Amino acid sequence: NGTILLISCYELGHQPMGLALPAAFLERAGFTPVCLDLAVEGLDEETARRAAFVGVSVPMHTALRLGLRAALGVRQANPDCHICFFGLYALLNAEYLLGNVANSVIGGEYEQPLTELVRALHESRPPDVEGVATRGRTAPPYLRRLMFPIPQRAGLPPPYKYARLETAHGRLLAGYTEASRGCRHLCLHCPIPPLYGGRFFVVPREIVLEDIRRQVQTGIRHVTFGDPDFLNGPKHSLGIVQVMHEEFPRVTFDFTAKIEHLVRHGKLLVEFARRGCLFIVSAAESLSDNVLANLGKGHTRRDFLEVLRMVRMAGISLRPSFVSFTPWTSLQDYIDVLDLVEREELLDSIDPIQYAVRLLVPPGSLLLSQPALRPFLGPIRPQDFCHPWTHPDPRMDKLHQDVTRLASKDAAEGTDPRLTFARIRELAESSRDEREPELESLVLPQQPAKPLRLTEPWFC
Repeated sequence: NGTILLISCYELGHQPMGLALPAAFLERAGFTPVCLDLAVEGLDEETARRAAFVGVSVPMHTALRLGLRAALGVRQANPDCHICFFGLYALLNAEYLLGNVANSVIGGEYEQPLTELVRALHESRPPDVEGVATRGRTAPPYLRRLMFPIPQRAGLPPPYKYARLETAHGRLLAGYTEASRGCRHLCLHCPIPPLYGGRFFVVPREIVLEDIRRQVQTGIRHVTFGDPDFLNGPKHSLGIVQVMHEEFPRVTFDFTAKIEHLVRHGKLLVEFARRGCLFIVSAAESLSDNVLANLGKGHTRRDFLEVLRMVRMAGISLRPSFVSFTPWTSLQDYIDVLDLVEREELLDSIDPIQYAVRLLVPPGSLLLSQPALRPFLGPIRPQDFCHPWTHPDPRMDKLHQDVTRLASKDAAEGTDPRLTFARIRELAESSRDEREPELESLVLPQQPAKPLRLTEPWFC
């Protein structure tokens, strides 16, 4: 019946969970999938020709763009195979994908529908499976609780192919797992709420711990918890890291959490630090209360500064990510971020590409219902999987182009990030006519010198 081929294109520099879990579900059902991560290995024409089913994992916009290119190549080599896109960005872009290359798309908790789809095709039945959208059949996101197996990583490239933890004494192998999926919150610019609608699902503790144990056996010494928000279920998350630390006291970790949650659960920070937390990634997005309100972030500038204080007091580094360009971000807002980063010694905690991130408005985004966005919005560009928008201040669109070009070039050439930051500041300063007053700041503890980081520079 041909090969079942699962393809990942990009998952932030770590072993793709978008392959490890579907592979485990399929193996439990009696199938033998082949996994391919195009971020670190190539796709040859013979593999594409042998495939009867090709599943393309698209958990983010970058992966979707690369996945489309890969799927078109597979389709050219193998016109009769069934191509399915699954993951966060699949269902949001169902119309374009089904109209151009895909036979099916799946969103939400996709592993079970994917398994049932493969079973139906294997048995020569129509792909009329709950949660599976096809060219003649729409389907909502699949949001049922799953019976999780242990992620299957045996068929994936080894950990040394991926991002590592950079320390003062060298680089350590880094692993990845997830303790939950979905999110309680409804940030307007996030791709998760259109699918999950404020719901989240925990992965059973023992499944997560066994996944960690198996990765430690392969040599990993640091774990990234890639949940959309590790503090959606704080007791669940703390319980996992408590056991992990008991079993592997020298293994460290990092996680992602909302500023809002870090404020609410600040008392847990010391507990996380005691159990090996080195840094926390948080989507600060902006320091402008106006921008934060338009994005529905649920926190303020002052909240961010308070979290920075609390995290440092606990002995953890904060690695904030930003949506540096939005229709509501003024030039002074942009420069204010640069001022704060320099003043609070966050230069080594933020990769320069963060200063180039532009608001993405995909199909189905909650932002599309907001009157505040409409004056700036253009018609959708289906091939780009987003709605373009134009800033009311032409200087900002030019600055975005210049910063993107600079940050990308410097990253490719291995330029010192501090030099890139200085160049970005020069671009921003040259965009305005005169200096404007700085915004209020709190007095914060000093940032530790050269905080630890992963070698992969993308955090969102």
